Amino acid sequence: MHKPSIVVIGSSNTDMVIKSPHLPAPGETILGGEFFMNAGGKGANQAVAAARLGGHISFIAKVGKDIFGKQAMQLFKKEGIDVSTILKDKKSPSGIALITVDHKGENCIAVASGANAALLPADIKKFKAKIETAKILLMQLETPVETIMYAASLAVKNKVKVILNPAPACALPDDLLRNISIITPNEKEAEMLTGIVVHDMISAEKAATALHEKGIETVIITLGAKGALLYHENKFSLINSPKVKAVDTTAAGDVFNGALAVAISEKKLMTDAVKFACKAASISVTRLGAQASAPFRKEV
Repeated sequence: MHKPSIVVIGSSNTDMVIKSPHLPAPGETILGGEFFMNAGGKGANQAVAAARLGGHISFIAKVGKDIFGKQAMQLFKKEGIDVSTILKDKKSPSGIALITVDHKGENCIAVASGANAALLPADIKKFKAKIETAKILLMQLETPVETIMYAASLAVKNKVKVILNPAPACALPDDLLRNISIITPNEKEAEMLTGIVVHDMISAEKAATALHEKGIETVIITLGAKGALLYHENKFSLINSPKVKAVDTTAAGDVFNGALAVAISEKKLMTDAVKFACKAASISVTRLGAQASAPFRKEV
């Protein structure tokens, strides 16, 4: 059976991670941490998660002509992702993220975008046909907003469903939001987009309604261990997440989005798609690393 195609546009980073007893305060040095290096970047994480869960993935991204870019390409090929849409930048290095994870699984992250910041609308234009014939276009915000806007407008003209994971959080133009089919902010991102502080279910519903009023058909606010609030077809549903012991939450949102894209491409009901995404994300937080933590279909 031909799998519906999912195009992911986004970042590819190498994550350098230190697991330490607690997150360092400004000026503090913590000794005794454990170091490891992982493939990351929100776009790459979502592409790998979707591929492992059975999606047919084309990943549009830009890496540097360096060892990190080469390693990323090898890993994507191994995961069965179409890499013909990944560009190599002659001037910029590949993206790097420095991550500290504490004993509770909470993290803080600093990113040097490198080639990710050089993924421009002209680059997307080269792969116009891939977007126009896709079932789903999945994007985040670690690449320039004008690139996201251009890709979304292409998709909408061709009736391709657009999922936007608005992370890392920033204010977004209404012109972009009108072209989004499904938006998946967490509580902080929902606050950034609407000005509504999300601290309970009532405030989450208000934020979801405010986003829907900007022209977005379906709003999913992810609530961490509590699951996700879905607003779809003028109805709210709270989808619970399985209870697990978190080890590292680094790519939980990315796994959620990759899983959601796969479930929707398979024409699952929206509530079932969100349940599937919550299950996949809950497995990912029980493991260290970003892409390494993404589960396979049989596990979910």
